[in-house]
Amino acid sequence: MISSGQARLVAREEAALKWMSVSRVVKETLDTYTIYLKPKAGERFSFKPGQFNMLYAFGVGEVPISISGDPEDRDNVAHTIRAVGAVTNSLTRLREGGRVGVRGPFGRGWPMEEAMGKDIVIVAGGIGLAPLRPVVYQLISKRQDYGKVFILYGARTPNDLLYKKELKSWKGRMDMDVLVTVDKGDETWKGNVGVVTMLFDYVKLDPDNTYAFVCGPEIMMRFTVINLKNKGLPDDKIFLSMERNMKCGIGICGHCQFGPYFVCKDGPVFRYTQVKNFFGRHEF
Repeated sequence: MISSGQARLVAREEAALKWMSVSRVVKETLDTYTIYLKPKAGERFSFKPGQFNMLYAFGVGEVPISISGDPEDRDNVAHTIRAVGAVTNSLTRLREGGRVGVRGPFGRGWPMEEAMGKDIVIVAGGIGLAPLRPVVYQLISKRQDYGKVFILYGARTPNDLLYKKELKSWKGRMDMDVLVTVDKGDETWKGNVGVVTMLFDYVKLDPDNTYAFVCGPEIMMRFTVINLKNKGLPDDKIFLSMERNMKCGIGICGHCQFGPYFVCKDGPVFRYTQVKNFFGRHEF
């Protein structure tokens, strides 16, 4: 049972629901799509890299989805969605002109301002690249504000890689190092084969001048942290996106409680020092 104050908060959030129209749908993989939403005329949507929205599929339900677009493009709000349930399946079936209910943005994002002037290493696994794509956009648009940039990305197979055209574009830049690997290659794959942590063998990090942003399956994040610490990075320079079981987006339902925190309200991005004592209490 919720208190009267919580009830008012829920009512306020329901009233804050905005309807946006689908302007474009891009098929990324067999079951994953990026949906671009356009706000109503005269409205602009702003967010910080790492935040998420609650997306409502009419008559089906609501689901939290990371915002995966360019923070500077306020007319096209991108969400990369894997079809794994009733709501996400409904959302990925939408086409141009369809409508989506949007609440947000919610949560704490990546520490872009704190990391200014420092080197950045981004480590992503699978769909974990989605909440990190806005970071890459911002690093490129404000390249002079940051040091070296390393992007390490891994997926199960070549067909599971997200944003293939952008990956190619990023790899072609001279001002960042982009390394991609797959767990299992095919006859067309000419790149690295192995888990994403193997890519640390190809980069040299300055532990005193580097921030690490990590998102992916939790077992991948655990081994990534081990590798980062072996490279000498201190715990307070490692940041993880702990997206898990979010439902209400405002810290009331308790579905996303992680130790003393609510991921939707206190995260989803956490400094490793905040969550390291709770890693061992959950299955990977």
